[in-house]
This record gives sequence, structure tokens and C-alpha cells, in this order.
Amino acid sequence: MHAIDTLDTAGLGNRSYLVAGPRTAAVVDPPRDIDRVIAAAERCGARIAYVAETHVHNDYITGGLELAHVTGARYLVPAGAQVSYERTAVADGDTIPVDDGLALEAVATPGHTPHHTTYVLRDDGRPVAAFTGGSLLIGTVGRTDLVEPRLTEQLARAQHASAHRLADRLPEDTQVLPTHGFGSFCASGPSRAADRTTVGAERRRNDALVQDVDTFVARLLAGLDDVPAYYAHMGPVNATGPPPVDLTPPKAADASGIAARLRAGEWVVDLRNRVAFAAGHVRGSYNFEGEGQLATYLAWLMPWGKPVTLLAETPGQVADAQRELARVGIDRPAAAATGEPADWVAGDDRPSGFRRAGFGALAEAVRRGDQPVVLDVRRDSEYADRALAGSVHIPIHELYGRLAEVPPGTVWTHCASGMRAATAASMLDAAGRTVVLIDDHFEAAYEAGLAVV
Repeated sequence: MHAIDTLDTAGLGNRSYLVAGPRTAAVVDPPRDIDRVIAAAERCGARIAYVAETHVHNDYITGGLELAHVTGARYLVPAGAQVSYERTAVADGDTIPVDDGLALEAVATPGHTPHHTTYVLRDDGRPVAAFTGGSLLIGTVGRTDLVEPRLTEQLARAQHASAHRLADRLPEDTQVLPTHGFGSFCASGPSRAADRTTVGAERRRNDALVQDVDTFVARLLAGLDDVPAYYAHMGPVNATGPPPVDLTPPKAADASGIAARLRAGEWVVDLRNRVAFAAGHVRGSYNFEGEGQLATYLAWLMPWGKPVTLLAETPGQVADAQRELARVGIDRPAAAATGEPADWVAGDDRPSGFRRAGFGALAEAVRRGDQPVVLDVRRDSEYADRALAGSVHIPIHELYGRLAEVPPGTVWTHCASGMRAATAASMLDAAGRTVVLIDDHFEAAYEAGLAVV
């Protein structure tokens, strides 16, 4: 008898799992903020006896080492992973008893990393679930280019073989419970819009299981997209052992302190939604909406190690953002302030703002002959698929270092729906440019009559 509790970290596109028997439990790929895991174990009345990693993660800081220390659990890490701390090395075929009749079987599934391991949950000997980490995902697999470029094709072939190994040895009704693939950049392709899947379902639709190895590898390699810059820091931290997370509130910043931090070249990040930010903000601050992929994009765009001050409407929003950022190694915001822009500007300064518009307004500007500068900040793959004729393309994660390349004139920023364009508009506004945020879905460009190529 078992229960599986899924802990969703939507902002990073990841999931962790607590599998519990009547008395004891195991945790697979825990998040950095381990209080969530401990609370889940308390709700089901089980003691955490094992903490298991499918691999050394490249996209977030694990809470596994701290969780094992706090709970006294055995820390299971694949034997092939090079780590600097004490752990229980797990090899292919090892069986870990979790509770009476309940066990995890380690299955080597290299591909996402050379040492990647899947844990098959057996209940009275029968496979009921597979915790597949970055191996077999929902409709796709984990990307194979995060470890070392020279290994990418080799790992892609291993990924194909690992997917088949799982499919060949597990019953069709076995649940597939991946860590990545719910918006994570660790997925090699778009994950299907589903919360659950089984081995049988993946046999019928997963590229790794329906394509021959050469076709699969060629398409996987051709489809690999940009890697968030902060990934380069995650693997080494996870291999050496992350420090315990500290979620105590950051020190408060007043208006003069915010101004001083801006003068010093620090990042001041406004977490409010883009509508509120456009209406009024501290000049020089950047807009990263607290709801959405805050950690992914802030950690990707911000120079690593740069002090960051958070601005929000409420202390709860600051706390949520701090928790999200800690998951990717931005451990302690330099300061924080809550309230509204009028509270954050010093002296006689007034909040700044810029215009928001839709693609229809852009079309009108084009018809008037205004010659607007249209800046597309989507990723390369999105731009290659379709783009506005005559637009300038600088992906959002490159914009901070390429602001000088934006042509003179009023800049209209757009992405696919508005979030990334708002960040881009805030960066241009901070640099003294006149901007218009196109807060609209890209499909509206067709309706407005704009030329799309």
C-alpha cells in the first residue's frame, strides 16, 4: 500500500515526489525549499527515510542534502555522479526497501546525464510507477546537451536506449513520473499538455519510442534551444553540496536606499504585473513579474552574483519571490521594499511610466508612416518560425548586453504574449529609450493586418 504526493514547482517546470508507505517515505528530486517536503510527509504521517536524486541537476539547486541532514534519511545519489559529500551510492539494479512491501529499484538510464538513474517503485514486487527524472518525460525526453557539448550526440543515443529499456521492462499501466518537462528548459522538446502518463501511452507517442535511433538523434539535436545562463552554476553547486536555504526576510529598503543601489549599478527588480509597472515605476528598475517564470528569467538575464533588491506590493509577494529565487541559487536579496512607486522614489522624483498597446496600435502607427522600431525578444526558434516583417530580433536573454544594437527611435517591444516584452521594455526604459510595450498575443498581429513572414 502506498501513496504518492506530487510537489509542483511550476515556475521552474519541475516536480518532486514523496512516496509513502504506512510508516516511512522516500523523496525523489526534492526542491531547495525542503519545508514543503517535510510538511507533505507530516500530512501523510510518514517518516522520511530516504532521499533520492535521479541525477545531479543543472536547472535548480537541490534540497536533497539538507533534507537528508534534517531528517536523518539516507541520501541516495547515482554512483557515477562526482560529488563532494557523503552519500549512499546507488547502482543499476540496487533495491531500496522503503516500507513493508514497498521498494525502489534503481535502473540506469543515461542520456540526460551520463549517470542518470530512474527509480522504479514496486508495491509487493509489482512495478507501479517510475520516477524518471530527466529521462522519459511526457511526450519527449530530457535534453542531452547540458553536461558537455562533446557528449551531446553520444548522450542522445543513450537517451534513446534508456527510453526503450524502461518501455521494454515495465508494464503498460506503470505511471511515468518525471521531474522535468512541465515548462522546464531541461526538456528536449515541448512536453505534451498532460499531468499524467503511463508507459503504454509513451510507447505510442513518445519520439524516443516511435522513431528509430538515427531519426530521433537527428531531430533532437536539431531542436535543442537556448540554455539558461544560470545552468552553468547549478551543477557545480549541487556537486559540491548546497548550503542550507535561508528564507528569513531581507532587510528593508527605503527610497533613498533604492536610489543608492541604482546609482551603484545594482539590480532593482519590480515584481508587480506589467500593467502596474507600465503605469508607474522607479526609473532604472526592471520588471520581472512575480507570477510566471520569475526565477528562470531573472537568473538568466541578471549578471551572476549581482545584488538584487525586490520591490512588491506586499511582504507576501516578496517572500514568494525570495523562495522562488532561492531555488536557483539567488539566496539572499540585498534588500526589499513594499508598497507602491510613490513610496520608492526619493526626494522630488516622480514615478516613471511608458505606453502599453496592442498589435492593432502598431498597425496604425505603420499606416501613419511613423516608422516604429519593432523589437522581437522571443527565442531564436520562435523567431525562425514566424516574425513581423522588418522587425529587429534580439532574444530577451541577450538584450541586456546588446541594448546598443537597438536602432534609434521609439521602440515597440513584443514577444508571444507580453511578459518577456515587458521586461525588455523596462530595460530599454531604464536605458533612457522611449518605449511602447505591445501587451498582446502574437496571433493578434495577423488580425491587425501586419505582415508576418
